[in-house]
Amino acid sequence: MRVNRRWRRALVAVAGAMAVAVGLSGCTGQPSRAETPQQVEAELPGETVEQLEAAVTHAMAATGSSGAIVGVWVPWAGTWVTGLGTTSVDGDDPVTTDMAFRIATLTRPMTCDALYRLAEEGVVGLDDPVSAHVPSSPDLTDVTLRHLCDGTAGLVPSVDLLESNLLRTPERQWHAREVAAAGLGKGRSEPGVAFRDSDTGYLLLGLALQNASGKSAAELIRQYVAEPLGLESTRLPGRAAADPGSPALPGFRSDSADREAGCVAPREFTRMSASFGFTDSGAVSTISELGAYIQALAAEAKDGGEFTERWSAARPVDPEGDTWYQYAGGTYIAGSMVGQQGRVPGYLTSAYADTDNGLTVAVVLNNSAGSKEAVGYLARELAALVSKVPAPDGAPAPEFGLPWTAEDYHQRIADSAVCPLG
Repeated sequence: MRVNRRWRRALVAVAGAMAVAVGLSGCTGQPSRAETPQQVEAELPGETVEQLEAAVTHAMAATGSSGAIVGVWVPWAGTWVTGLGTTSVDGDDPVTTDMAFRIATLTRPMTCDALYRLAEEGVVGLDDPVSAHVPSSPDLTDVTLRHLCDGTAGLVPSVDLLESNLLRTPERQWHAREVAAAGLGKGRSEPGVAFRDSDTGYLLLGLALQNASGKSAAELIRQYVAEPLGLESTRLPGRAAADPGSPALPGFRSDSADREAGCVAPREFTRMSASFGFTDSGAVSTISELGAYIQALAAEAKDGGEFTERWSAARPVDPEGDTWYQYAGGTYIAGSMVGQQGRVPGYLTSAYADTDNGLTVAVVLNNSAGSKEAVGYLARELAALVSKVPAPDGAPAPEFGLPWTAEDYHQRIADSAVCPLG
């Protein structure tokens, strides 16, 4: 099938992305534009790196983060992968690029990956009603699995109703039905009409895929995402409370009292159960693997210059906002880039990649006091900063533009700051 061919092309491409992420080694033998372009084996210019570092440290201050891990891959110009800051506000242990962290809603596109693979295999249909696979939701006959993936099911978010419970007992083990029930109990709007940012739909999608396939959600993400792409640290953890990996980037959250005090004593949330986030926001990864994943996903998102079926029915994120900012297939579509941004206790995470030229950014901040929009702003600020970087030695660079400026998103981060700047 065509989706399979696109995915295989992405697999070839991601080998190069992984090599660059861990050792600045370029990929080889990229025969067509449908695959991720060959990565230049070079570091980004010093002036550009200074701008990138200033952008990240500005966002760290705005969110109260002591540390960040960031990766920027510019296929025609070079890479920048680094850890910034320290692992705690009162410590001096440096952040390193091999540290694992929770990737928040970047779990969503992985869940959609499993949906589309299972649909190829005939295990489910994209337009199957949720009620066909989740017996505990018999009233969801007009909501399809495709609606859940696209965020158009019209369901109320559950996390908004239960977050205080999660923060009080981060090690508690939840069942996805229990979490989703909070959102399902608050009514819903007409499905298939508009995008609504809701974890409830992705929790239900995970349950539906488990029931239909007879495999756990962790097995599905391993089979359809991690193993094909060679991602050794990317996984959906079990229900028991644990760190996101070893070594782990410690994660924190400044509550309102700490924010008022200057974000000097945030509460640690490194160790917790991934069961609350499940197939919405429960997965973990490292910066190199997250960058490789989102770059492979961007390679799959277009075929012949047009968005493929999974992304073809995008809806505006805000009907009154920017027309170039949409949502489909478990990802935001920002101009020619696809990606996600999200928040879980301890971490703000975002990653975007360009569907036309492979430019990729991934970043995690280790204080979740700020909004998920703030870390999305940062990812897009970084993309804008490197979008015009010239290729070394006069080599050709792609001609493209992003419909935003680095200055705009830098200011939005400042405007959304929850901790003192300067």
